[in-house]
Amino acid sequence: MTSIFRAAMGDAAFERLHPELRRRFSVGLASGELCVGRGVMDRIWHGKGLTRPLLKPFLALGGTRNILLPRTGRDVPFVIENTPYLDSYGRETVTFVRTFALPGGPRRFDATMVLSPARGCVLDYLGTHQHLASELRMTAEPDGSLLIRSGEHRFREGPLDLRVPELIGGEAEVRESFDERTGRFRVRVRVVNRYVGPLFGYEGSFTASYAPVRERGVRQGLRPVREEVRA
Repeated sequence: MTSIFRAAMGDAAFERLHPELRRRFSVGLASGELCVGRGVMDRIWHGKGLTRPLLKPFLALGGTRNILLPRTGRDVPFVIENTPYLDSYGRETVTFVRTFALPGGPRRFDATMVLSPARGCVLDYLGTHQHLASELRMTAEPDGSLLIRSGEHRFREGPLDLRVPELIGGEAEVRESFDERTGRFRVRVRVVNRYVGPLFGYEGSFTASYAPVRERGVRQGLRPVREEVRA
């Protein structure tokens, strides 16, 4: 067995990652480890100009299901929890649950990731009910950082399985690296719509700690309320 991220990238590409990134993205049932990151987002931003009023209702709606972030901020403390488990369909799944200590109360951005052998990528289910599924393509950069780009997005509810049109969708780019000088991971997320421009994003840094999954288990509230079988 190997982590879903190594399986998606392939051994050669995965080995080009910085050693700290290799350990972080080896979190899985094979390694027996979970990872908790704690740090600060230097800024959480939304698009400007005409983009902002168009985006606001989508962000507000997404916030009710822990998808996207309806608020902005600077120097925002956050926690990211990466815990592996078997979902109700027997698939290895890794949580990417981010909790941001924003003014007015904490906000969560939930994702659960599974390997999709049919698509040859990691599939990122967003939110508490896994209504949105995004293909993620991962590559190792020359400096050992990890670049993640989203592909097709699909909306799934009951019998519905619809591709999200580019007009209202966004292309996500995630860059994660390790700064040896500070001993911290750095992350930058940027989501852009090809027609209206930048939608939202965040950037910051964090430290990571690891623990055995068998001892900690899956913290209550991390798993989604509803699981989607389609991969």
